[in-house]
Amino acid sequence: MTGKVDVLLGLQWGDEGKGKVVDVLTPKYDVIARFQGGPNAGHTLEFNGEKYVLRSIPSGIFQGGKVNIIGNGVVLAPDLFMDEAKDLEKSGHDLKSRLHISKKAHLIMPTHRVLDAAIEASKGKNKVGTTGKGIGPTYSDKIARTGLRVGDILEKFEEKYAAHKARHEETLRSMNYTDYDITEVEKKWLEGIEYLKQFQLVDSEHEVNKTLKAGKSILCEGAQGTMLDVDFGSYPFVTSSNTICAGACTGLGLGPNKIGEVFGIMKAYCTRVGAGPFPTELFDETGKKMRDIGHEYGAVTGRERRCGWIDLVALRYSIMVNGVTQLIMMKSDVLDTFETIKACVAYKVNGVETPDFPYDIETGIEPVYKELKGWQTDMTKFTSEEQFPQEFKDYIKFLEAELETPITIISIGPDRDQTIVR
Repeated sequence: MTGKVDVLLGLQWGDEGKGKVVDVLTPKYDVIARFQGGPNAGHTLEFNGEKYVLRSIPSGIFQGGKVNIIGNGVVLAPDLFMDEAKDLEKSGHDLKSRLHISKKAHLIMPTHRVLDAAIEASKGKNKVGTTGKGIGPTYSDKIARTGLRVGDILEKFEEKYAAHKARHEETLRSMNYTDYDITEVEKKWLEGIEYLKQFQLVDSEHEVNKTLKAGKSILCEGAQGTMLDVDFGSYPFVTSSNTICAGACTGLGLGPNKIGEVFGIMKAYCTRVGAGPFPTELFDETGKKMRDIGHEYGAVTGRERRCGWIDLVALRYSIMVNGVTQLIMMKSDVLDTFETIKACVAYKVNGVETPDFPYDIETGIEPVYKELKGWQTDMTKFTSEEQFPQEFKDYIKFLEAELETPITIISIGPDRDQTIVR
């Protein structure tokens, strides 16, 4: 009997609430595996009055006894990983036996962060708005075949590290970017390398496929969102990895025929962090109200998120490129007090209306909105969909018709219990 692989990913610009849903779904799976991204992604989880922010560790770590895998598609910062893991260990979670790390995952070096800052500074007004965590330069090294991987820490690491560092320093000199000091960061980073050695470093592609052969199930967890995918997102204002479903295949070593359900997560509205186009962005009091009610600030960076109405043009596109089979709608409760809800159903591109997501959404885009009546009801204490007000039921029905995909889970608050499975 072959097991199953389901994939869970974000359909917007990230921050959709993936961590909470992974935590809710984890009891149904044997293994949770993260397939791409780095510590620029923060998954916030809240339960039992406690709040946790995960950066690299899969969100299934809180459910006892499950194996969690950091896949080869992830880029890992040993110092940040050490802080994150020690915090979790303090709260009573046994990581050493349950967290497996791919030897093929690439390491984010201290000089990668300096390169990140240098590259952003060189762009002047055209900044991408990166988190400065060194993600882009690490993926650049990976593609250029000059990266340092987790498996490298097991043999002759000092000389490998010194060679990579020297190459980065040469690049920084050529950019006239020499005013930096990584002494303290490097010291902690090397401590992180020693700490990493205490974990099970594995050939994760073998592990996930043996897990399936044994008839067990895997939930693959993505970071960021589809509109930040390096190929299909709002390029160049994107992340440096494939955030779409195909990224689960390359980021874990899975054949595409192994994938079953694809859970696509979206907010009942839309947010974006950092620079880049955002067609439905609101600059008025409505946008501010969304931000305040939804506590829309980055889990890792604390940056203010830009807010806007739900964008169905972008969502249809995301559903298409991911092969989404089920939708999960988060933060529905944030819209509880709004009298009118808007949804972007098409774009006017240079005056011509289209339902399709275009090559470039940076200029000449005007969203075409449909207005719906708000439900103006506090839904945060509801325990079943029978309690939903008619206007909210109408909103769900409207979205399902527009997106041609069922909404199977609805979140009405940050806690694990504030989740309605339909």
